[in-house]
Amino acid sequence: MENLYSISSTALYTAFVLYLIATFFFGATIRDKNKNQMDGRRGKAASIGITITIIGFLAQIVYVITRWMASGHAPVSNMFEFMTFFGMCMVLAFIILYFIYRLTVLGLFALPIALVVIAYASMFPREIAPLVPSLQSHWLYIHVTTVSLGNAILSLSFVTALIYLTRQVDQTTLNKRSAWLEAILYTIVVAIGFVVITTTFNVMGYNAQFEYPSGNGTIVSNYHLPAIAGPNGGVLITEGAMAPLFETPSWMHGADAGRKFNTVVWSVIVGTILYGLIRLFTRKRIGAAIQPLLRKAKPDLLDEITYRAVAIGFPVFTLGGLIFAAIWAQIAWDRFWGWDPKEVWALITWFFYAAFLHLRLSRGWHGEKSAWLAVGGFAIIMFNLVAVNLVLAGLHSYA
Repeated sequence: MENLYSISSTALYTAFVLYLIATFFFGATIRDKNKNQMDGRRGKAASIGITITIIGFLAQIVYVITRWMASGHAPVSNMFEFMTFFGMCMVLAFIILYFIYRLTVLGLFALPIALVVIAYASMFPREIAPLVPSLQSHWLYIHVTTVSLGNAILSLSFVTALIYLTRQVDQTTLNKRSAWLEAILYTIVVAIGFVVITTTFNVMGYNAQFEYPSGNGTIVSNYHLPAIAGPNGGVLITEGAMAPLFETPSWMHGADAGRKFNTVVWSVIVGTILYGLIRLFTRKRIGAAIQPLLRKAKPDLLDEITYRAVAIGFPVFTLGGLIFAAIWAQIAWDRFWGWDPKEVWALITWFFYAAFLHLRLSRGWHGEKSAWLAVGGFAIIMFNLVAVNLVLAGLHSYA
């Protein structure tokens, strides 16, 4: 089993690196050149980029298979496994859309977001553990895989919406729309800062342990980043490690909230520094710097992909996030609905995308209005995956 675990970890790391390399090749396809001979080079760069992406996706399939063999159950039982599977579904959705529309700029935006999602999994314990009784059901696999695929397809609508807004929003002045767009791009840079800082300290092998009180006794938390924010009521037990500057607020009740909040603090600090360096280098807002590179992207095509992603992702999410989830909840806890935080936010997500389709089909909300809605939907998805795990405790806290 140890050998299989090692293979799965290596395969996941390989996929991550390949996705990163593929991003650079897709980036080469949007270089603003007017020479005709550059078209062939861009075509080759796109072909190499999608080939590397497919190889990375196959490597991630190897990760899933070998981890499944090592654990004896599908690797979707905790947040580490869920987020890596979610990222893989995003890549799969991107590959399918690429071969339908041949939109190379999609890779430049979709792959980095998938990378951030996979990197976010590193916040959670990655050790293989036996399933708790409520998870020992085939409905676990059906529910989680379907909801992951639904979320991934819906997330692709955010990617195309972001490209649309970056291309279309007036960047000549700092207005309300350009300010909101810049805030979104800043948030993405913060997420990249998270990848940078967690990868750096993981390579260094940093680890500091804290003990803190819990309702079930004392819990030991392993920090893989120096503790700016320690666990509430926690005591540092690792000699020589950095002492925390302050404690995590007591109202954060998510599982291991202190360590996660500390990671958020580090991500904001590093991301803000990265954003400042980008602004210093480009001497303009990120949106204004990117906009000229997106001139060849067709707004109508981007708008169509945004709508189709929601039209396909919404019924898939309905099956996984509501119907299959209710069936599993009835089997595991003898009730199909219990107002658990995850259940509530899944319902909010469903209502939001239902409103998206209603406004699109009945009220004619196309173009920029539709794009802003897609961005809002992705924000709700990420709030459910990030903030709910950090702040709230519920039946899904085992994740």
